Amino acid sequence: MSFAWLKHYMPRGIYARAALILLLPVVVVQLVVSVLFAQRHFEGVTVQMADTVEREINLVLNVLSDLPPDADVTQAVLDATGPLAMIVQRIPEEALDAPNQRDWDDFSGRVVIRRLGETIPAIRSFDLSGSGSVQIAVESGTGPVSITFDRRRVSARNPHQLLVYMVVFSVLTTFVSFIYLRNQLRPIRRLARAAEAFGRGRHLAYVPAGATELRAAGTAFVDMRNRIERQMETRTLMLSGVSHDLRTPLTRMRLALSMVDDDTRDALEADVDDMQNMIDAFLDFAKGDGESEPKAVDPIALAQTLVEDAQRGDQPVTLHEVNGQGTVMLRPIAMRRALGNLISNAVRYGRRAEVSVALTEKSLRFRVEDDGPGIPEDRRADAQRPFTRLDPSRNQDKGGSVGLGLAIATDIARAHGGVLRLGESERLGGLRADIVIAR
Repeated sequence: MSFAWLKHYMPRGIYARAALILLLPVVVVQLVVSVLFAQRHFEGVTVQMADTVEREINLVLNVLSDLPPDADVTQAVLDATGPLAMIVQRIPEEALDAPNQRDWDDFSGRVVIRRLGETIPAIRSFDLSGSGSVQIAVESGTGPVSITFDRRRVSARNPHQLLVYMVVFSVLTTFVSFIYLRNQLRPIRRLARAAEAFGRGRHLAYVPAGATELRAAGTAFVDMRNRIERQMETRTLMLSGVSHDLRTPLTRMRLALSMVDDDTRDALEADVDDMQNMIDAFLDFAKGDGESEPKAVDPIALAQTLVEDAQRGDQPVTLHEVNGQGTVMLRPIAMRRALGNLISNAVRYGRRAEVSVALTEKSLRFRVEDDGPGIPEDRRADAQRPFTRLDPSRNQDKGGSVGLGLAIATDIARAHGGVLRLGESERLGGLRADIVIAR
């Protein structure tokens, strides 16, 4: 039998699930003990006590059956059955048809009414609403009478005490368990915050704590983070060193070409420029997002600055739509590079580009659209991989691309805890690139 439907109603947080695991057995035990106590104690003990009182009432009825209609029933019963401590009084005939009365929470009273009503047919009505007494209307041999006796003779005194104690101590132990559970789950939340911060490119101080298993998981996370940081540092140093070393021969080539007076000079200088652009792309990719610490940035102002810079360079870029206001924690240099790459790609492969910014309470979205050929849907994932060029669909004759523009933007978006999404522009018909970051 599948219980997949039950997942929709279960809490998703580990604290709520642990609390459910803790509370569910307590509640079940409470219910089971309450039902057993009500059946075995309330009902069983009350029935036994009612059977004893039933014999005493029959004794009183036997005494009343021998009295004349005008006799003093109170004194007669007191003389005959004084130790029973039952008060007998005459009542009018219509009092026999009065409805049964008891408090709504009087569970043992329901058992008393049922048991005595079955064993003594002469009883016509019960009144258990009085404090500490039971009054019954009986049709006796000498006429209608009421018999009053102490309530403790038919039900246990303070029968709710066990339930009260059980509920109070259950609440107390549950409260203590919640405090202990909160302390045990705190290291898990700290580990989750440290992992989330590392995924967003931030280094949050974290020391393993808690139970042995949690310490083991925390230690494994710290080791993994250190290895990843060392690998990123090694990659950055390697690519930076290689790219830096290549600048020297390129500078010599540029100087040598400046002395050449030939028809091939322009073509060779264009090749050198392409190589310089490739080296710059390698450096950008090597730097990644580690150039600056996150700080509060106005994303709309950032987009406006990039658009103005592109327009000063005679690039057909416009700021199309802006929604929302506020600041977001971003690495400004890295985000400028990511958006700059998207804008460069847009004007490179299209005739014009449009930039949009949407800022809500939950997310930030940068959108760059162009009217170029776009990227086929089945190739969009490949386009975000490093050193991937989709020349057949992205105009190979534009030259100079090494396939790192979208890869750099993707890497920076992930470092901010976001994602780069590629699609088709509904307005311009070309490529639509969205950087979406959760706030």
